[in-house]
Amino acid sequence: MVPVRRILIVTAVAAEADSVSAGLGLGAPEQLPLPGGLVLRRHPGGPVRADVLVGGVGPAAVAAATGTALAYATLVDAAPTDTKPTYAAPTDTKPTDTPFVDTPFVDTPVVDAAGLGGAAADGDAPPYAPFVDAALPGAGAPYDLVVSAGIAGGFQPLAALGAVVVATDVVAADLGAQTPDGYLTVDELGFGRSAHPVPDALTSRIAAALDAGGLPHVRGPVLTVSTVTGTADRAAELAARHPGAAAEAMEGFGVAEAAAAYGVPVVEIRAVSNAVGPRDRAAWRIGEALGALRQAFALLSPTVFVSTGSVESSP
Repeated sequence: MVPVRRILIVTAVAAEADSVSAGLGLGAPEQLPLPGGLVLRRHPGGPVRADVLVGGVGPAAVAAATGTALAYATLVDAAPTDTKPTYAAPTDTKPTDTPFVDTPFVDTPVVDAAGLGGAAADGDAPPYAPFVDAALPGAGAPYDLVVSAGIAGGFQPLAALGAVVVATDVVAADLGAQTPDGYLTVDELGFGRSAHPVPDALTSRIAAALDAGGLPHVRGPVLTVSTVTGTADRAAELAARHPGAAAEAMEGFGVAEAAAAYGVPVVEIRAVSNAVGPRDRAAWRIGEALGALRQAFALLSPTVFVSTGSVESSP
C-alpha cells in the first residue's frame, strides 16, 4: 500500500484529456514525448504529479498506449537519478525526424510477453520487477494510481445524462464466446479474466469527494466493449448479463490490464453523455458530459489525489 501521489490518467481522445487537464487545476502541462508517437501531458505542480495521456479509441489501442507510459515511467522516472540511462541509437541508424533520440530511456533486452503477464499477487513484487531491477537497480513502481477517464453511455435509469460514474468493476463485456447455450466469459473458457474489481476504499473516497462538491454520481460496473451498443435489444442483453452495470465505454479494460501487469491500482471514471441503446445523436449531451468530467477532476485533484490514504491493486 502506497500514498496516492503519482497518477496516470488515460483518455481515448483529446477533448476528454482537455477536460481532465482543465479540471486538475495544476497549471499548463509539460509535453513529454513517448515512444510510438505518444505525448504525455505532465502536470508537475503541487503535491501531486498527474500525467494525462490520450491513448486512442478501443481496448487494444489504449492498452498499448498505457503500457508504453507505464514502461517509460518504470524505466526512467522511477530510476534513481545517478542510474538514469540515456538511450542513443547507433549513429549510422539514428533517425533525424523523431523526438525520442537522446531522451532518457534504456536499451534493455526484449522480455517475453509471458514474463510481464498478470497482476502481482498481494504482497508480491509486480511481474516486471526482476527485469527492472536488472536494468535499473533501485527503480520503483511507476505510478500510485492509474485512472481511465472520459465520457460514456449510461444505463438508464441508473446513470442519468450528465452524471459521473465511478467504476466498482472494470468489465470486458464482450470478451468471450457465443455458444448455443448462451454467452461464456473468457474466465469461464479458462483463458484469462474479464473483470478488474476496484477497491471499495478507493471508490468510497472518490464518491465522498463528489458528494462534497454536489456532483451527481453513481457507483457500479463500467463495461468495456469493442462495438458501441446501438439497439435496445443489445442494451437489455448487456444489462441482464451484468446486473447493476452503470455505463458502457470502450477503453477501461485495456487500461486496467496494462495497470495490473505493473501492479498499479486502477479506477475508471466516466461522465454520461448518452443513454446506452438506440443511437439518437439529437439526444447526446457531449458538452455537458465533458463539463461534468472537468468538474469531477476539479473535485478530486485537491482531495483524493493528494490524500495520505492509500490504495491497493486488485489481484
